[in-house]
Amino acid sequence: MTTVQLPAARSTAVGTRTLLGCAVLTTPVWAVLALTQAATREGFDITRHPLSVLSNGSLGWLQITNFLLVGALYLAGAAGLRRVVDSAWVARLVRTAGVGMAAAGVFVLDPADGFPVGTPAGRPATMSWHGTAHLVAGSITFLALIAACFLLGRHFHRAGRRGPAVGSRIAGTALLLGNGWAMGGGPAGSLTLAVGVLVAMLWISVIAAGYRRGR
Repeated sequence: MTTVQLPAARSTAVGTRTLLGCAVLTTPVWAVLALTQAATREGFDITRHPLSVLSNGSLGWLQITNFLLVGALYLAGAAGLRRVVDSAWVARLVRTAGVGMAAAGVFVLDPADGFPVGTPAGRPATMSWHGTAHLVAGSITFLALIAACFLLGRHFHRAGRRGPAVGSRIAGTALLLGNGWAMGGGPAGSLTLAVGVLVAMLWISVIAAGYRRGR
């Protein structure tokens, strides 16, 4: 019996580490693909253009792929988090963020404010149905990540782990404020939103990495 059970247990552990590894990868994959484009694509200004608008133009497929890939990584990562975090809602929210990411890749945000090059300045007079769907998908993703961070804060607080509890709340607040600033039309709103998203995503990756190492 022992010789049969041990490989199974080892397989389960390896499977969990692999799933958590997917959650770890979400931030570096997203950051490298999105920020490299933001720095190199002609006409893009991260203080004026949301990263989502990169899905347009001849290289738009790169950002679309980024959305779809990171969405898939979140779906797998959520399964890993469900196995190690004593809160089913954390995994559900991370899974929801993954669905939102993937949907944001399927439904492309409209060109705007001079990007891609040749697009009229300012916001489009009307928004397409897929542009509206993209905004809905993005809002779902942001809200899911914010809620996941705050739930992780409560989880770690109950476990007596003050550092991770505070970090989780800071990450959730960063995205909450970044999204609110952008929605309110604040200066460089797209930049503050990008920073908030990356902070929240990074924290989820950090937590997944810690559990992957058995902490």
